Amino acid sequence: VGEHVLLKCSFKSSSPITENLLVDWTYRPLTGGQMERVFHYQSIPYPTATGKFKDRISWVGNVANGDASIAIQNPALSDNGTFICSVKNPPDV
Repeated sequence: VGEHVLLKCSFKSSSPITENLLVDWTYRPLTGGQMERVFHYQSIPYPTATGKFKDRISWVGNVANGDASIAIQNPALSDNGTFICSVKNPPDV
């Protein structure tokens, strides 16, 4: 609590990395409920503009190195839940 948390995501692709590569991070609270998109990347990072993670998520990845990691600033116990990283690099998924 109070520091920043690194959420690591690494990937490998049999296709060359292009501007079509997509990264989506989603979150589901520990208590259940709806999945919430918290981060999107396509050529440039798009942190969420709404929800509980607004202004707290930053891109720390480097897709050229197979890294799609993000960081969360000022985490709270209420942020506990499941975070899912999804990487698509057409035609490879």
